[in-house]
Order: sequence, then C-alpha cells, then structure tokens
Amino acid sequence: MRAEAVKFDNQMMEDPATKEKTGAKMLMECFLREGVDVVFGYPGGAVIPIYDALYEAPIHHIISRHEQGAIHAADGYARATGRVGVCIGTSGPGATNLVTGITNAFMDSIPLVVITGQVPTSLIGTDAFQEADITGITMPITKHNYLVQNVNDIPRIMKEAFYIARSGRPGPVVIDIPKDISYATGAFHYPDSIHLPSYQPTVEPNASQVSKVAMAISEAKKPIILAGGGVLSASAEHELLLFAEKLQIPVTTTLMGLGGFPAAHPLWLGMPGMHGTVTANRAIQNSDLLISLGARFDDRVTGNIERFAPNAKIVHIDIDPAELGKIINTQYPLVSDIKYALQKLIKMVKPTDTMGWVGQVLHWKKEKPLTFKDTNQQIKPQYVIQQISKITKGKAIISTDVGQHQMWAAQFYHFEKTRSMLTSGGLGTMGFGLPAAIGAQIGKPDQTVILISGDGSIQMNIQELATIAEQQLPIKIVILNNSFLGMVRQWQEIFHDKRYSSTPMKGPDFVKLADAYSILGLRATTKEMVRETLEKGFNHSGPVIMEFIVEKEENVLPFVPPGASLDEMIEEGQE
Repeated sequence: MRAEAVKFDNQMMEDPATKEKTGAKMLMECFLREGVDVVFGYPGGAVIPIYDALYEAPIHHIISRHEQGAIHAADGYARATGRVGVCIGTSGPGATNLVTGITNAFMDSIPLVVITGQVPTSLIGTDAFQEADITGITMPITKHNYLVQNVNDIPRIMKEAFYIARSGRPGPVVIDIPKDISYATGAFHYPDSIHLPSYQPTVEPNASQVSKVAMAISEAKKPIILAGGGVLSASAEHELLLFAEKLQIPVTTTLMGLGGFPAAHPLWLGMPGMHGTVTANRAIQNSDLLISLGARFDDRVTGNIERFAPNAKIVHIDIDPAELGKIINTQYPLVSDIKYALQKLIKMVKPTDTMGWVGQVLHWKKEKPLTFKDTNQQIKPQYVIQQISKITKGKAIISTDVGQHQMWAAQFYHFEKTRSMLTSGGLGTMGFGLPAAIGAQIGKPDQTVILISGDGSIQMNIQELATIAEQQLPIKIVILNNSFLGMVRQWQEIFHDKRYSSTPMKGPDFVKLADAYSILGLRATTKEMVRETLEKGFNHSGPVIMEFIVEKEENVLPFVPPGASLDEMIEEGQE
C-alpha cells in the first residue's frame, strides 16, 4: 500500500502546479503528501465527493459501523503507531457522532485529523438538512478547527492541521468542508513550510531551568519519577530508562504512561493513585523530590491534593506550559519536549547515593505486592489478566474499555514495551476499546492485539464486530463477564450500602453473537478452563471472542477513596 501511495503521489506531483483539481482530489493529494495510507470513516451525503475521490486513491479506507467506531479506531491507530490518525464523517449526525471520540483524543493528547462534511456554503446558517455547527461544537475539545470557505485554502489548511495535530502537545484538529467546496476546482499548491506566529511550541528546554532541575536532583535523598503519557508522545522511553538507571531513581507510571518503562525492571513500582500499588503511593508520600515527566496530576493520581507528596519538592517537565503549576504547586517547572529534557539531564546530573531509599522502596514492593484472594470455585478476573500477561510475556498490544477490567489490566498485565496500552484515560469512554483495537491492528498488522473488556463496555460499540469480520482482523477479544456494570456497582457497595441501582446487567450470549459474525466464540466458566481457553484463542489465526464468567462482586483493590490521601488506601483483606 505504501509503495502504491508513493507512486500515486509522485505522479500527482509531476502535474503542472497550475492544473486545476477539485477540493476532494486536493484532499486526497494532501493525505498522500502527509504519508497517510489508511483512513477510517463512514460515508454520507455531504462527503460523497470526498468518497468519490477516495475511490481511486491508493488509500486504504476502513468503514466502521458507526462514526464513533471510526474515530476511536483512528485514535487506536495513532496510539499504537505514533502517527496521526485520520477519520471522515458526514455532516450533521455524522459529525456529532464524532464528538465523544474527539473529546477522548483531546483529553489524552492523541494526534488526529478529523474531516467532516458540511452542507453547501449557501445553506450554512439556514438549519438545512443535516446541518450542524461542528466547528462551534468542537472548539473547546480540539487543538484547532477549520471551516473551509475557499477551495484554494485546502492545501494550506491540511498542512497546518497535520503540523498542529502532531507537534507540541498532540491533539485532534477538525476540518469542516462544505459540499460545494469539495466539488469546486482550484490550482493545487502544497506549501513547503508553514508559519504560525501564534503557535510556536517550545521543544528545547531553557538551559537555566535545566541547571536548576539538575541541582535539585543532585540534592535529593528520596527522589521518585512520575512518568505520564508525555513520555510516550515524545518517544522518550529509552531516555527515561537511561535516566532512571544512571541516577537509580524509582519509577512509577500513570495509566497513560504504562509501557513507557518496562514492568520487569526492579526500579518500576507500578501505577500510582486511586487503584495504584501500595508501593508507588508510599514512595510518592515519602519522597523528597517528585520528578513529573509528561504527567498532568490527574485527580485519580493525586488523591487529596492538599496531602499529596507532602514532603516533596516538585519538578514538572511538560511540553504544555499550561500544565505547569495548574494543579500542584511546582518549585521547578520546565517547558520542554520530554526527550530533549532528559537528554540534557542525563549528561548534566551526576549519580548520588540513593541506595538506602531504593532499598526501602524495594522492601515495600516485596512486602506489599498486588494480590487477590484466589479460589478454585469461581474465575477471578485478576487471574485471567495474569495468564494473558504470562502467555504474551507483556509484549502484546492491549486495548481496554473503561471500568474494573481496565484497572485490573493496568494492575496485573506487565507492559514491557512502549505504545502497548491503549485506554481511555482522561475521559473514561466506555466503547473505546473495540474500535481502538481495530485501529491498532490495522496500524500494527504483525503484532498481537488483545481487547480486554467487560460485558457492559463491549456492548457500547459492539457493532464494530462487523468491521473486524469484514477486514478479517485477528483481534483477540477477552470479555470479563460479571453481569454488572462493575465499577459503578463497586462504588454502590462501598458508599451506598449495596443499593445496586441499575447496575445488574444481563447481556447476550457472546458465543452465539460471535458465531453470528463468523468469529470464533469460546467460553470459560471455571478456573481450570482459563489457560486452555486463552491458548486456544491466541493460537487461532482469525478473530476470537473469549468470554470468562468471573466472580460477580469482585472489587478492584487497593482503592483510595475520594477525598483521601494516597496513604489512606483500602487494601485486599480490609473492610
């Protein structure tokens, strides 16, 4: 596909610069100039000319069964590959169906270019059929958005959109194209460069601030690294490993940062926060210097802000200056790309004696490992995740939905490589996992992609099983079925005296449903069946749904209740 794309692109670039093209054909050539070889979408009236141009373009189009499926697939593609994900939706409901996915990408800093169709320019503002002000709707949830009003602006807008989406703090960009603009013709001129005076993200760190951070690190006796999704966005996982090993500083990774530091490494403490490890939370609360790398101090990480890391000075390195000091008072702010900042610090900071601190942390790690009460009577969901991790050796791409299964995956799957955890962190979007797995498998066809979902979440975008079947994507779908909306039920148990209001849920027969889509369906009802079911599913060459009937009222522990500090955790075995 890439070879075809390059050939087609070169052919188009040989055309005289003054040759007229329709707006839709301009769009295709812009895609090729930006290296796009796959787009996700759903056609409709306002984007018919775009799809007509797509018909003859050497670009692989994946049709979803719902626009939300398309944008989550583009999101999963971007997370797994590090490239900009692209999706297309028509005007009105097609565009508004993308809003959840746009918000999801915005919250998690995922680079997307979203093309929406719009009614003809002469009808804008008349409440025409399938008209919606998508630029107005998405203004708070995009890095930038455009309403194209002149066909000759398409090349410039596309060049800017891809640059904005992938640079600085990544994020989604929406381009709304009226139908008459897609049909209109103009001369194609793709700019060699762009100049956006109001958008100049800082990449290189300030030398004076780097020196101050280096001094703070050299003076620390109990430092800890909090690595977030910014490490992955900057492809700084190698620098993080070198930095931590050279200075012997323990590392905890947020939900978005999982995979940025190998789980098997002795300096890794697990995930912090509400469902983090006892070790990670203790280390934060007892540290004297917390080094935040591309993490935004989300409330699920910090717990009670007033009692977060009470003895620590804060180093916060982030490419987005708006994040520095926004939530946690920061003594050493540094605006920079994480990779460049770490490269400078690795050269500048000399190792100090942290042996006593590391020894204490490793003692906590041994004393308080993640655990659960295993029985031979019912399948424990944590056990299923453990077996998946052992079989894949932590090297599969894991996509999750949102809820208890998401937290168990974060806790009990040991991520050993970068861009291997695809999950909705900021927005918490049920229905994200299945289409995200599709995007990941399209982007990484030679890697094992596993969806871990719950019986509630899987039904949010279950229509995308048709996309999987049509494309014959070998995605392995694991459903932890507890017949509840599990995380809401857990909170109802703890805070509302087990008043399970609207959380018990009866779902379909997932094995029969798999058969309806010509997908292999398997079910495990006892612990003895777990390993056998997983191995059979993973060894199958095509897509598989594996349903595990797990303990209904199992809770995710440890648990920091809302308003509590990180050292006030409810642990396994406590009431």
